[in-house]
Amino acid sequence: MDDPLQLGFPLWIRLTHFFAFLFTTLLIRSGIEIIGAHPKLYWRDDALPGTEWIRFTRKRIPKDYAWTAEDEIEPVSPWTALPGHNNLGLGRHWHFWAVNGWLLAGATYVFLLFTTPQWRRLVPTSWEIFPTAWQAIVAYVHFRLPPDGNPFNGIQQLTYFFVIFILSPFQIVTGIMMSPALAARFPWFPGIFGGRQAARSLHFIGLILFVGFIVIHICLVVAHGFAREMAKIVLGAESHSRVLAVTIGLVGISVVIAFHLWGTWYSLAFPFRTKRLLELGVDPFRRFLFHHWDSRQKYEHVSPYARVNGRPPRNEIYQRLAAANFKDWRLELSGMAAKKLSLSLDDLRQMPCQTQTTLHICIQGWSYFAQWTGVPVSAIMDKCELMPDAHFLVFHTLDEKWERPGHGYYYEVIDLEIARLPQTILAYEMNGQPLPVPYGAPLRLRVENQLGYKMAKWINRIEFVDTFEHIGKGQGGWRDDVLHYYPSDAGI
Repeated sequence: MDDPLQLGFPLWIRLTHFFAFLFTTLLIRSGIEIIGAHPKLYWRDDALPGTEWIRFTRKRIPKDYAWTAEDEIEPVSPWTALPGHNNLGLGRHWHFWAVNGWLLAGATYVFLLFTTPQWRRLVPTSWEIFPTAWQAIVAYVHFRLPPDGNPFNGIQQLTYFFVIFILSPFQIVTGIMMSPALAARFPWFPGIFGGRQAARSLHFIGLILFVGFIVIHICLVVAHGFAREMAKIVLGAESHSRVLAVTIGLVGISVVIAFHLWGTWYSLAFPFRTKRLLELGVDPFRRFLFHHWDSRQKYEHVSPYARVNGRPPRNEIYQRLAAANFKDWRLELSGMAAKKLSLSLDDLRQMPCQTQTTLHICIQGWSYFAQWTGVPVSAIMDKCELMPDAHFLVFHTLDEKWERPGHGYYYEVIDLEIARLPQTILAYEMNGQPLPVPYGAPLRLRVENQLGYKMAKWINRIEFVDTFEHIGKGQGGWRDDVLHYYPSDAGI
């Protein structure tokens, strides 16, 4: 067994190879769905329009009317994306579900690799690997097959080593860098690569490398002899029946394709059921990892431009309040609290305030820096004297979502743990000025360790509840109800 040629392909290698193929393809297709939500990539966290280094849309930002970030969405065909048709929420569900499977398969592979002699087939042990790799490259360029290696030729061994031990960890790190919770707690972490947008760009480049690897890998399997190679990876050795190996291999590939087709169809036909199924085990794990990080952002930079997401309310009540500069506006505090309060903007301004400059991260992918001034939500909660059974805060708004008639008013839910974090505030100023209408005037929530959609705008009421199952569709927010986002945490 000291000779790599005698190692063969044990069952655990063949199984992890199959599951790696399944989960990698799911990650690629769901990643394409996520990119479609904001098909532009940047190197700086300001994400200024026009500064993208690559775009996957022909849409141009109009100059003759007010646009929002949702106008930049580029829906992708279900034949390419999972599930397609502008389903960012479900795309993220599939992505995180596949990540868990991919990590499990990869960790199992690496563990068994180094607890058996199998590591010898992948880890170079001599500098001679480089000249032999170059010879193999020259042979491939001239459309010739290089001599078989031991068991791989030089370029194959280096490529597999790169994909498993360099590219895969790189994708893990750049993916984690995009977590708003982790970046809020450790702002220096995404800064290693230049910021969140740089991490997003590098993560995309990693995706392209994975796609390229799969395409070239399949081509070389065919070039080296499809039946021979399938006998190795399906039955464990090329001496076994090649007909049986090809049959089993094609069945396995068909199973993966069928799973993709079923997953796409089921997601589009039954989005709510799909959402709930993909959350099993995954949502509690995400919450465990990212929910408890408090934000410690102290940036000094403010972006020269901040994107707007969602259009201001058009209803008569909001229009009347805005016309009077919100003089008659009130924040109603109700629910499971000993004191029911009604506070004006002046009342809020007289309470203890704090100012923080943070990075706003939208679930679509763009970001910007801004300074926010407002009242800590914890101060509001203390003033109301919550009852022991109160576990959640429901932020009701004046946003009737006129863009989607019949879908109800916008609301958002956070739990008491998030509400009491130091940088969770109700902001009435942005960049030293009264909060502008497009950004949520007169009052918006800032939850700096969460994605931007949790930060409800145009707030007029806070309700303290023990459960949110009876509110909306019981998913924890308007976007969770309608767009199938996450019910308990938006920290990644």
